[in-house]
Amino acid sequence: MAAIVAHFGPAVLDEQGALDRQKMAALVFDDVAERRALEAIVHPEVRRRTEAWFGGLEGGRHRYALAEIPLLYEVGRDRDFDRVVVVSCSPELQLHRLMERDRLSEGDARRRIAAQWPIGEKAARAHHVIATDAGIEDTVRQVERLHMTLSAQA
Repeated sequence: MAAIVAHFGPAVLDEQGALDRQKMAALVFDDVAERRALEAIVHPEVRRRTEAWFGGLEGGRHRYALAEIPLLYEVGRDRDFDRVVVVSCSPELQLHRLMERDRLSEGDARRRIAAQWPIGEKAARAHHVIATDAGIEDTVRQVERLHMTLSAQA
């Protein structure tokens, strides 16, 4: 947080001193250089914490472990893992869900999506894909099948 405030200034904090994600998003999704600056601050720390977490797992106790890394391909972390699972949906549904979840305008949501690789490209590179277009029940069935597959491969 200190590095973020040092670069972007205290204006990115809310009244309680926490990161104001909406203010930060307004800065970084409108300016590629600022987004790259934020990524240079955040991604090494995410990598460090992920590696520490995996390193702290008790050997033999877990069949497999998962890390959720939204920009996995964009930062080249896909090579760090034995398997990659991509959760996907149609681009139209992705836009709708992002607008609804984060209460974004269509333009803001499109800028955020444009800052990432297309979901189809991520899915094409993944070892496993969970398609969420058909609803929660179907998604749960896919996750259960994937769990069985990963457990058997471990």
